Amino acid sequence: MSESAGETSYDLVIIGAGPTGLFAAYYAGFRGLSMAVVDSLPEAGGQVTAMYPEKMIYDVGGFAEVRGRDLVQGLLDQAAPWKPAYLLGRKAEKLESVEDGITITLDGGQVLRAGAVLITAGIGEFTPRPLPAGDGWLGRGMVHFVPALQAHAGQHVVVVGGGDSAFDWVLALHPVAASVTLVHRRAKFRAAESIVRQARELGVRIVTDAEVTRFLDRDGALAEVEIQIKGSEPEVLRADTVVAALGFTADLGPIESWGLQIDHRAIAVDSTMATPRERVYAAGDVAAYPGKVKLIATGFGEAATAVNNIAVALNPEAHLFPGHSSNAE
Repeated sequence: MSESAGETSYDLVIIGAGPTGLFAAYYAGFRGLSMAVVDSLPEAGGQVTAMYPEKMIYDVGGFAEVRGRDLVQGLLDQAAPWKPAYLLGRKAEKLESVEDGITITLDGGQVLRAGAVLITAGIGEFTPRPLPAGDGWLGRGMVHFVPALQAHAGQHVVVVGGGDSAFDWVLALHPVAASVTLVHRRAKFRAAESIVRQARELGVRIVTDAEVTRFLDRDGALAEVEIQIKGSEPEVLRADTVVAALGFTADLGPIESWGLQIDHRAIAVDSTMATPRERVYAAGDVAAYPGKVKLIATGFGEAATAVNNIAVALNPEAHLFPGHSSNAE
């Protein structure tokens, strides 16, 4: 890393601090590259941290199961010896090719100069779908995600939604909350039948064909919500917290204007993970090629492939295969 003329320079700038981006940061350090990791979210971990930190993940090699937040912490610990610069809560807005590299302009005007860029932006920027009755209550009793289960210990929680995320929160909160009620506007669920059955077996109250119509406060704090069940009179539920798990919309934001080949919110890459734009690479869910399977494990392999090829692009005398990390001292 170096600084000059208002620019901070790195060998590699990684855009996206999800699992693929964090593993890329480790691997870049292993290859002797300086790196910065940029993400619009305020915490590292991407979608895992924001949406299901307490959920168990079953498709990461070497773990029969691993909790989302534990996986993210492990990736941060793995990269830590190489001292990545984390620029979180920052959005990469502009990417320009310059002599021997790329410049990335962040919101607020900060400019990063990089030998190469690796985009690991996952599904891009995601915006939770709103709960109309909760307008003005976000952060005052309504949340979209649950970063820390213990924050809701002893609370009465109402989860709104019918997808996998809604039921994930129900199952995760059930052991710590005083009560958990799920409210869904339809009779059928988008969630997997197995987790719906699990919630029912735990005795969770599930209210279908119903909508939350009003938030009711006591001394300025959320105390209850009113729900309207189809064909019935309105009902009031105790609620210290409402988890609005109604899904989200996603887009790549400024990345779409960077002159890349994009289709269905994914960036076309070749077998080296390079995009058609020189010194710009992509890995993880945001990268697309024939036969692609979107798994965290896939992203880890793509990150290593990208970083090894970037190392050679930056230094033609470097070896593509660096040797096994188990041989490193």
